[in-house]
Amino acid sequence: MQRALELAKQALWLTSPNPRVGCVITAADGSVLGEGHTQRAGGPHAEVMALRDAAARGHSVQGATAWVTLEPCAHQGRTGPCCDALAAAGIGRVVAAMTDPNPKVAGQGMARLAAAGVQTETLAPGSDEAIEARELNIGFFSRMERGLPWVRMKIAASLDGQTSLQNGQSQWITSEPARADGHAWRARACAVLTGIGTVLEDNPRLDVRDHDTPRQPHLVIVDSRLETPLNARLFETLGQGDQARQIWIYTAAEGAADTRSALQARGATVIDMPGPGGKVDLAAMLRDLARREINELHVEAGHKLNGSFIREGLVDEFLVYLAPQLLGPGQGLANLPTLTALSGAVQLAFHAVDRIGPDLRLLLRRA
Repeated sequence: MQRALELAKQALWLTSPNPRVGCVITAADGSVLGEGHTQRAGGPHAEVMALRDAAARGHSVQGATAWVTLEPCAHQGRTGPCCDALAAAGIGRVVAAMTDPNPKVAGQGMARLAAAGVQTETLAPGSDEAIEARELNIGFFSRMERGLPWVRMKIAASLDGQTSLQNGQSQWITSEPARADGHAWRARACAVLTGIGTVLEDNPRLDVRDHDTPRQPHLVIVDSRLETPLNARLFETLGQGDQARQIWIYTAAEGAADTRSALQARGATVIDMPGPGGKVDLAAMLRDLARREINELHVEAGHKLNGSFIREGLVDEFLVYLAPQLLGPGQGLANLPTLTALSGAVQLAFHAVDRIGPDLRLLLRRA
C-alpha cells in the first residue's frame, strides 16, 4: 500500500478533477506483477494502468492481490468501472486504503467485487495509509462530502506579518525556493483565485511557471464591479481543448452588457453571483465552483479579499511562507476587524512546519 501511495503522489498534478490514485498488483509471494496511477481526466484509472503493466511484463494476475489507495470505481464515466475490470482480469483480492466518497461509488465498488467472488478489505479510517490517501485527495473528499472545494489560502510575509511595504512593493519578500514551492502548490490545485485589486495592481498571469506540470489550473477572478481590463496578462494564459485553462469572472455588477460581451470575447466566462453590499457572494461562488468540479481552490489575493474569506469562515487551510526579516509598517496578511477580547481570535492549528530555503513554510488549519 505504501508503494501504491507513492504512485498516487506521482499523479498529484495530473488527474484533476479525478482523485489521485495508485495501484499495485502483487503475487502470493509478494512480488510485484504490475503497478500504475490514474492518468489525466478521461484517461485510464490506476487499476487499469496496473493491469496493463502486468500484461506488458507477461504476468498473469489470476488470484493476485490489488492494493489500491481508493476504492475502485463502480460507475461508467469517461472510463468504465474499475471494479469490473479487476474482477474480469481474475484478481483474487482487493485491498483499498479508503472508501470512495463519490455517491456513485460509496462502497458499491467493493460490493460488486465481493459479489464477483473477490476477497475485499478496506483499511481502518484511522490508519496511517488511509490518512495519507485522504490527504492526497483532500479536495476531492471536500467536494464529494460538503459540496465545496477545499480552500487553501497562500500568503507570503515577513516575520512581522507584512505582505508588502506601505508603498506596495512586495517583490520579493520570500526566497526563490519558496516561490518555486508556491508554484508547486498552485499546480496541484484545480483553480487559482484572486481579486480584482490584485489584477489591477499587479497585472499577474497567475499560471504555473516554476514547476513542470501537464495542466494549468483554471483561474477565478472575484470582480464585483466587472473591472477586469481586456488587456490583462491573465488572458495570455488561456489554452485550447477540453481540459484547457478556463477563466471564470464572478461579479455582482448589474447590466454592463458591453463589458460582459467584451470579456467573453477574450475567452472569459462571466458569472453573476451578487451578495450583500454589492459584493460577490463568496459562499455561493464556492458552491458553484464545486459544481464545476473544482476540488482544491488556491487563493492568492490581497488583504481585503483575504479578510472577507476569513471573516466568512471559508478558508480550510493556510499556506504561509515567512521570511526571516522585519519590514515594519506595511500591508498585513488580511483585513480583519479589531477585536476587544482574545476569545474572538480565529483559532488555528499547525498541520506542518517546514524549512524551504531560508524561509519557513507553515501549513495551518482551523483548530
